[in-house]
Amino acid sequence: MPGRAKIEIPRWIQLAGFPVLLLLLWVVAGAVRHVVFLFLVALLIALLLSPVVRLVERIRIPRGFAVAFVYLVFAVALIAAIGALGTVVVSETKTAAKRVDSYFTNVNGRTGLVDADRDVNRLQHWLDVHHLGGINIENRGHRLVSDIRKHDIGKYTTKVINFLEGAAISIGKLLFSVIVVLVVSIYMLLDFPKLERRLNRRFPPEPGSEPLVQRMEHSLTSYVKGQSLVSLIIGTSAGVGLWLFGVLGWLPHGQKYALLFGAFVAITELIPYMGPWLGAIPPFLYALVVHPVSAIWVALLFLAIHQVEGHIVVPNVMGSALRLHPLLVIFGLLAGGEIYGLPGVLIALPLLAAARAMWEYFSDRTELEPWDDEEVLPVDVGLEEAKPPPAAASR
Repeated sequence: MPGRAKIEIPRWIQLAGFPVLLLLLWVVAGAVRHVVFLFLVALLIALLLSPVVRLVERIRIPRGFAVAFVYLVFAVALIAAIGALGTVVVSETKTAAKRVDSYFTNVNGRTGLVDADRDVNRLQHWLDVHHLGGINIENRGHRLVSDIRKHDIGKYTTKVINFLEGAAISIGKLLFSVIVVLVVSIYMLLDFPKLERRLNRRFPPEPGSEPLVQRMEHSLTSYVKGQSLVSLIIGTSAGVGLWLFGVLGWLPHGQKYALLFGAFVAITELIPYMGPWLGAIPPFLYALVVHPVSAIWVALLFLAIHQVEGHIVVPNVMGSALRLHPLLVIFGLLAGGEIYGLPGVLIALPLLAAARAMWEYFSDRTELEPWDDEEVLPVDVGLEEAKPPPAAASR
């Protein structure tokens, strides 16, 4: 935009100020890492909910009441979702634990075998029928089942249940951090109009373009929409696949746990790169315990899902949402995990999406003072004419 004022950063700041500032920010951020993390999460929530607040304001509701209404709806929906998911997880885990316990302990009165022994015999029979009798797993399988029964599998399943219940209770310890995030994000939402007006006065947007805050909002919203769509597609694919396996008999009782496993896969999909593999672990272990052959079908199902995800779903859905170079994405994820562990990984990509919008906005409004604009003064380095030697002069 011609005539637009730019911020010129002097050379001495480029040379000395930037390194010192970055070092100072790194030291301060490391000292108050938890506080910085809470404020960043609050900023992301405020940017995500700001378009909704602006939409509510259009029906002539004051901004304070609009923020309160949006947060009330958001809190009710979040509590309901967490409560429903927690109830389903605890209930289904208890049911699965009882099934695993009975799988190794309930002896059939006629055969004297448990279900695990029966499946070992079925697997050996399948190998024999398919001319793989050289693979003898029957004796070792029965010894493994006997060892598990001696160690009382019920104790381990009880420990799993107690661990999950304790984890559910420990969530209450995070309430203080959640309250801080909510309060900070509310203040941010209330002050966004003032911040926008100040930024627009100092750095007016180009004609037909969006202001800085709205750019960050749309960038973050685009990322959340893309990630939600990817999670929905992958979670639904996994749930439907496991349900079909249960109906067809390839995975015993798979249709009962298809919803639970599908929801877990959709949630772990939020973790970049590692999420898809983490989501496959519970259904694979369940299939391995219930019927070892079923574990092969489950592994093939998730392998196919991951191939479709990596080559079709993610490139088409997330490619337009992030608009970031893959190396920058990998660096952001590794840096987030190194700085704050798994929570840092979860917020790394949203922060990169918002930072990209900020960079694009200020990149053409900031310039560095050039280093090659000094006038080169001419220096007289000419040599005086050499005098002839005395002998030549006498001639």
